[in-house]
Amino acid sequence: MYNFYHKNFEDLTVHELYDCIELREEIFVVEQQCIYRDADGKDKKAIHLLCTDGSTLIAYCRILPPHVSYKETAIGRVVVKKEYRGKLLGKELMNRAITLTRYLYPDTDIRISAQEYLLSFYTSLGFIPVSEMYLEDGIPHIEMLLE
Repeated sequence: MYNFYHKNFEDLTVHELYDCIELREEIFVVEQQCIYRDADGKDKKAIHLLCTDGSTLIAYCRILPPHVSYKETAIGRVVVKKEYRGKLLGKELMNRAITLTRYLYPDTDIRISAQEYLLSFYTSLGFIPVSEMYLEDGIPHIEMLLE
């Protein structure tokens, strides 16, 4: 059974923070071969949603309050460890992130910057495209909104 929990930046242990950064680098930098600035200053303002299997971090995302990335709340840095994909873990992670976001910020929509190849995944969660495709760090993205 997987363990989901969330913490503010200040409440993350050094080991939890390291695991989050390591998983994000594993997916975004190494697997997707994308050079980008991961330490963007937003982690300090985020709620971090973690999913572990025993002591191993296997899925993660962050929730940003309104007016950090957009006027709306945002969910980003969504990752699932490669060997755990295909088990609906990404869907469970996002459903939990949406529920938590609605609880913490009940009067705002949720905006994401989704990698274009995941459009149907996010659409299945209720997000609608609200922009044309654009390149972010060399990868096609599209902004999506959940009202």
